[in-house]
Amino acid sequence: MDERWTRADARPWPARVLAVVVALLVTGPALAPGFVLLRDMVFVPRQDLDADALGLGGSLPRAVPVDAAMGLVTSVVPGELVQKLVLLAVVSGAVLGAARLVPPDDDGRRGPAALVAGLVYGWSPYLAERLLLGHWALLVAWAALPWVLRQSLRLRAGVPGALPRLVLAVAPAALTPTGSVLAAGLVLVTVGRARAPVALGAVLLLASPWIVAGALHPAAGLSDPAGVEAFASRAEGWGGTLVSVLGTGGVWNAGAVPGSRESVLVPLLTLLVVGLAVLGWTARGARSRPAGGLLILGGAGVLLACAGTLPGLSDVLEGAVRAVPGAGLLRDGQKWVAWWALPLAIGAGLGTARLLELVRAHGGGRIATGALATVLALLPVITLPDLAWGVGGRLQAVEYPADWQRVRDALHGQEGDVLVLPFGAYRSFDWNEGRPQLDPASRWLPRPTVTDDELVVGGRPVAGEDVRARTVAAAAGDPAELARLGVGWVLVERGTPGRPVPAEVDALPVVVDGPDLRLHRVPGAAPSPSASLVRVTAVGGTHALGLGVCGVALLWIIAATSTVTGRRLPSWKRVPR
Repeated sequence: MDERWTRADARPWPARVLAVVVALLVTGPALAPGFVLLRDMVFVPRQDLDADALGLGGSLPRAVPVDAAMGLVTSVVPGELVQKLVLLAVVSGAVLGAARLVPPDDDGRRGPAALVAGLVYGWSPYLAERLLLGHWALLVAWAALPWVLRQSLRLRAGVPGALPRLVLAVAPAALTPTGSVLAAGLVLVTVGRARAPVALGAVLLLASPWIVAGALHPAAGLSDPAGVEAFASRAEGWGGTLVSVLGTGGVWNAGAVPGSRESVLVPLLTLLVVGLAVLGWTARGARSRPAGGLLILGGAGVLLACAGTLPGLSDVLEGAVRAVPGAGLLRDGQKWVAWWALPLAIGAGLGTARLLELVRAHGGGRIATGALATVLALLPVITLPDLAWGVGGRLQAVEYPADWQRVRDALHGQEGDVLVLPFGAYRSFDWNEGRPQLDPASRWLPRPTVTDDELVVGGRPVAGEDVRARTVAAAAGDPAELARLGVGWVLVERGTPGRPVPAEVDALPVVVDGPDLRLHRVPGAAPSPSASLVRVTAVGGTHALGLGVCGVALLWIIAATSTVTGRRLPSWKRVPR
């Protein structure tokens, strides 16, 4: 892998059109009016930039700085539109980014090989299963990885302006802790020793908001080791866990797996794609140090994905999660398959190019090569046909009931935290057709909310880290104790299963009483607890630092572009170097 891999395509439009078509096919139902509310995918019309969004609340900063970014963005763009743009950008960016990583031919074109690489990466079980889990922020990082790799290789080759472009490519991945680690690992193995310090330093600055917020968190960044077993990868079909992971699937939640993954043909088709990638990477022109690093990183991703199911390694993981701050990131091992997805897609593209060359060398004409290219490009679609149309129609948009805006208006300018009942992290509302979804209160309401951060996976509880949440939940039936703890409001969400609401709460003064929500006021509430000045200063400073780094990178690119004179030739008129 050298500078040749990152050159402009002489015919870029086929890959661009493919990216748009795939994005529309995958997101179809989600583009209807309303919000897609499925598991962790919870968008709201306007999210506030509050202490919880900055990582100063009671839970570990898993949504830092993405919640702060959403607070800024939804202050000017409606959340409904933001969600649709994000979903379209994720799918189209993943397909186009992977397609542009295949090296061009002598004529400057990437041809069918690019289309195969884009589809293997962008039409994948990883995308389908993480969409059904609602892990949109993780998918933003996954979609950014091809672009991170492209700029990392350009920086390694000494291309002017590659560093600020690398910063902007890493920025979407750095919206979450996992995304930061994914980007950092990719940069580490591909950028080269000479430029690794400055490149990794830039990644570290972008990741500093969640690093500092986690380090200063009262729970010291430790998590429940029971999550290692609960979130372990699982087999999809007779091929076993390893084959499922090699196909970028194997997610821990059986409810987030498309039905086609149980087909008896899936393991065979998976091995066929893996074999195509092996064929591509064994070609002479594919051998280089960055390529070797990328393959090693992919192997590490597969190992991490399977670690929770392997005796010995699972014990090591549990020990790390129990004792090492931040090691809770490793509990959901299957998400690290993103490292494997890149070399799989690029290798499939290289393998396609090699097979087409062999067919031409043996006298195959346009019809034969075209037929072979079509079959190879359709392999990912045949393997996962129900990714189309919102993963088989499961990404349906719905409207929030009017009660949510009424409660938000009632709490505007008020003091006191909000206890949300029934106490539980996930909801299943009648108005959302019973789909499991994360409680939207923490993002909808203008006051800090107290919600449950304990997870129940397959009937096994995984303890949360918010000590105050457990304390407040234990006092739910004692309004006087709630007031002493700084809880000034209790929101009761109707139409969703959960524990019974204490009778003492029903007796509290009612401020909003609607068919979907009932808001009670807790008289005499003490001031809400706040983070220390040191914690606020440090965490707020790192958010400003990350935003500043992105701003400097953008200004750098603009300034460099403005100094370029002369008319640039269109890509198809340039002479390949």
